[in-house]
Amino acid sequence: MTTRNPERCPSHPGEILAEALENLDISKTEIARILQISRQHLHGILKGARPVTAATAARIGKLLGNGPALWLQLQANYDTWHALRDIDVSSIPTLTVGRVDAQIERSR
Repeated sequence: MTTRNPERCPSHPGEILAEALENLDISKTEIARILQISRQHLHGILKGARPVTAATAARIGKLLGNGPALWLQLQANYDTWHALRDIDVSSIPTLTVGRVDAQIERSR
């Protein structure tokens, strides 16, 4: 099994969805109608500009027959990778059993 390079940004679920829809003989407008979302909403997901929410994941999972968990996990991986690079957590202590009070007091 190949390990993913942690420095490489995970694919946005919209990229995966775009690939899945690529070979279907159906327009994006029709896909949006079937998913019961706007064409703009679908376009935003496919371009990686909008996240796949739980509601949208349920719709995509039903359409493609692979369930919502895959789409939510792809979005979580993408979001987590960006959060770890965009948010400075260095001043937040890591709490451990037995030292919680002392660590909280020191961080004040």
